[in-house]
Amino acid sequence: MIVPSRYQPALPVERFIRAEPPDKEAVAMDVVFVGGGPAGLAGAIELARLVRKDQEAGGSLGHVEIAVLEKAETLGAHCLSGAVVNPVALRELFPELKDGDFPLRTRVTSERVYFLGASRALRMPTPPTMRNHGFYMASLCEIVRWLGAKAEQLGVNMFTGYPADALLVEGDRVRGVRTTASGLKRDGSPGGGYAPPTDITARVTVLAEGTRGSLTQAWLAWQRIGSPNPQIFALGVKELWETKRPLDAVVHTLGWPLPADAFGGSFMYPLEPNLVALGLVVGLDYRDAGLDVHVLLQRLKTHPLFRPYLEGGELAEWGAKTIPEGGFHSLPERRHGSGVLLVGDAAGYVEVASLKGIHYAMQSGILAARTIFAALKQQDVSAAGLAAYDRAVDASFIVEDLRARRNMRLVFQKAGLYRGGAQAALMTVTGGAFPSRRIATERDADVPRRTGHGDGFVPDRKLTFAKLDAVFKAGNATRDDIPSHLIVGRDVPAEVAELYRHMCPAGVYERQADRLVVNPPNCVDCKATDVLGPRWTPREGGSGPHYRRM
Repeated sequence: MIVPSRYQPALPVERFIRAEPPDKEAVAMDVVFVGGGPAGLAGAIELARLVRKDQEAGGSLGHVEIAVLEKAETLGAHCLSGAVVNPVALRELFPELKDGDFPLRTRVTSERVYFLGASRALRMPTPPTMRNHGFYMASLCEIVRWLGAKAEQLGVNMFTGYPADALLVEGDRVRGVRTTASGLKRDGSPGGGYAPPTDITARVTVLAEGTRGSLTQAWLAWQRIGSPNPQIFALGVKELWETKRPLDAVVHTLGWPLPADAFGGSFMYPLEPNLVALGLVVGLDYRDAGLDVHVLLQRLKTHPLFRPYLEGGELAEWGAKTIPEGGFHSLPERRHGSGVLLVGDAAGYVEVASLKGIHYAMQSGILAARTIFAALKQQDVSAAGLAAYDRAVDASFIVEDLRARRNMRLVFQKAGLYRGGAQAALMTVTGGAFPSRRIATERDADVPRRTGHGDGFVPDRKLTFAKLDAVFKAGNATRDDIPSHLIVGRDVPAEVAELYRHMCPAGVYERQADRLVVNPPNCVDCKATDVLGPRWTPREGGSGPHYRRM
C-alpha cells in the first residue's frame, strides 16, 4: 500500500508569507484581487460600482484604486469548468441586464442521467440536485473575458501575466503581495528577458486564487485556521469536440469506467450544434494507485453512448483542473483576517451534489466587495472590520446550499459507490437531516492506495489521445528552460513515481526504471500534484495553458 502524504514535502509557509517591508517602488493600490476568475472579477466589479455610486452621491470615500492580478497571459486562459451555469449571481451583479445579454450559450431544456456498464447505458431518474432546467450551458473562459471587459470599463486595473508569489505581512496584517520574477533561466539565475518581482500594496487583499491556491494555503496555516474536515478534491479532465452529430441534452453518467471505490462521473454538454464539452471528474481519494483520469476519459469516449457523437469529429481543446469537494464541513472556520478575505474556490464554495461552483464564486466576490466597501467607509480593515464577510456568506444561499448537502460527497469516501449512493439518496429525501452527525473524512494524501500499473492503454490519435497530444491541445506555451516550479520530495520510490505518473493528466511525471523524472513545462496548473504529490508553486506570468473556450 502507498500513503502519498509520506512522500509529500511540507507546505513551505515561509516562502509565501513575507514579514518584510514592501519595496520602495511598490505599486500602491487600495484593494487587490489575487486571481482573475469569476470570484475576483465579480468582486472587483461590485466594489467599483459601489465606489462610483458613493462618489456620485457626494460620499466621503473618495477615489479607490482597485486591481485584479491574473497569472495567465490573458483573462480566461486558465479558467476551466463544465459548465452549466446558474445565472443568479450574474443577475444580481448586473440587475439592469437580461439573461440574453450575458455571455451564455444555450438554455438547458433536456437532461439525461445514465449508469454505465462497459457496453451498456441504463437511463436513471435525474436526481433533484442535478436538475438544470432554466440554467445555461456556457464557456467559463468567455464569461471571464466578458467580466474583465466590464471591470475595465469601471476603471479597475487589470494586471494579466502577474502571478502573486507571496503575501507581504506586518504583524498579523496582510499588506499586499509580491509577484513572481520572470525571465529566469533553468538554474534560477536571471536570463536575457529578466524582470524582477513587483510589490503591490493594498489595504485589503482578496485571495481569489481558485482551487488549492498557494497563498491561501499558507495564510490559513500561518493563522492556524482549520476546518471540521480537511478539504478534499477531485480532478476533472475535459475536452471540447467539434462534431458532425448534434447533441440535444445535458448528459451525466455514473459507473464505468470508474471502479466502485472511486467517486466521480462524466458529463457531455452541447455548446453549439457542432460543439460539445465532454469530461470526467474523479475524486482524488481513489484507492488504486494505477488509476489515471486522463486514460479513463479516453476509454469513456469508446462507449456506445459517446462514440456516435464523437466519431468523425475533431478534438478542439483539452484541459484539466482540480475541484474542492469537501463542502460545508471543509469550509475554513474563518475566511477573513486583518486586510484579507478568501473567496470562490479558494474558500471551498463548491456544491458537489449539483455540480455547481461558478455562481457561488461570483456571489462570494459580491459579498466580499460589499464588506470591503463598508470597511473602507469606516476606515477599519482589521479582522474585526472585515468579519461581516463571514456573516454575510453564512447567511447567503452559498452556505445554505452547502449545509443542506453537507454529507452527500463525504459518505462515498468511506462507503463506496453503492452504499454511498443509497445513503446520499436518503440525505436528499431528508434535506440533509440524515445523518445528524458530521461524517469525518481524511485528506486525499492520507488515503492508502493499492499499488497498480495501469493496463497498457494505447491511443488511436483519432478518438483517443496520449497526454502529450492533449497538452498540445491545451495551448501550453511554457518555456522549455523555465525553472521548475514543483517541490519534489526526496527519495521517491518507484511505486510512488508510478502513482505520480498516473495521477498527473499532463505527463509531467515519468518513471524511468526506478527513478522519477519530472517535466515541469508540461504542467497545466491543474494542482492535482499539490494534492497528492510534489508541491506546486507560482511560476512566471503567462506560463501554463491558454484555454479559449473551456
